[in-house]
Amino acid sequence: MAQRTVLVVLFDGVQSLDVTGPLEVFAGAEQHTPGTYRLRTAAMDGAPVRTSSGLTLVPDEALDNAPDPHTLLVPGGQGTSGPDRRLTDWLRDHGPRARRLVSVCTGAIRLAEAGLLDGCRATTHWAYCDRLARDHPAVEVDPDPIYVRDGHVSTSAGVTSGIDLALALVEEDLGRDAALAIARHLVVFLRRPGNQAQFSAQLSAQTAQREPLREVQQWITEHPAADLTVESLAERASLSPRHFARAFRVETGTTPGRYVDRVRLEHARRLLEDTSDGVEEVSRASGYGTPEAMRRAFVKTLGAAPAEYRRRFRPAAR
Repeated sequence: MAQRTVLVVLFDGVQSLDVTGPLEVFAGAEQHTPGTYRLRTAAMDGAPVRTSSGLTLVPDEALDNAPDPHTLLVPGGQGTSGPDRRLTDWLRDHGPRARRLVSVCTGAIRLAEAGLLDGCRATTHWAYCDRLARDHPAVEVDPDPIYVRDGHVSTSAGVTSGIDLALALVEEDLGRDAALAIARHLVVFLRRPGNQAQFSAQLSAQTAQREPLREVQQWITEHPAADLTVESLAERASLSPRHFARAFRVETGTTPGRYVDRVRLEHARRLLEDTSDGVEEVSRASGYGTPEAMRRAFVKTLGAAPAEYRRRFRPAAR
């Protein structure tokens, strides 16, 4: 097996976890299977850089002296707030030579500035998706997934999602067992699928301002198998169904039905990940009623049926 060089680009204002998270994954893979990866870091002039948290990182070399990598990884951070012409030019010249182009968080903006995402589907941190789409219309921006893989280009959302993407790349290179072993070592118990939403239902929806609606949100989370029709929830909030549905959408940014769908999917996902309950039991406990209803929801949102999801994303027994 040929050794793969992973080159991580450094610059002032970089987000430290965008760098160290994926590096720890690839370093763990090298320990698991020696000779697999050669890890390098490089900055424009080869000088130390200061991260957004104040941590100083010392690169291995200057970018102009760096070898052409198998995997070129561009992290994000405050340093991407303004274009760096020299780095953009370097990426434009050297990016096409890499077998894999990878970005974490706003590193996607760096790749886009160099024209390396044109025609590609990509994502970035949720707070910067609108900017990426506005400034680079040739990029197909998907704001929802934690990472997107489009051919040899892979982009991930904010911060910790770089770990998920790195684990997916290791699985591609070394197989599922190696990726799961590294995830367990890093105490990342489960590798999240790329098309999992950047936010949980509770985070993606705003918290309602009025106490009755907040209580309903909490009730939904704690009782996914209950009667969660608009009529039932409206009665709990002491509102008419019409008034409740309108107020819920105004205050949370989503409809009651969509919120319930998200909560039930997350509940089912956690049961599949953390328990040995059968699919039928999980479907009942999560409010789907039938395994077929849960299967349709999983395939539509996660791209995998429940049994396949469990096989792919539940850790192997120790």
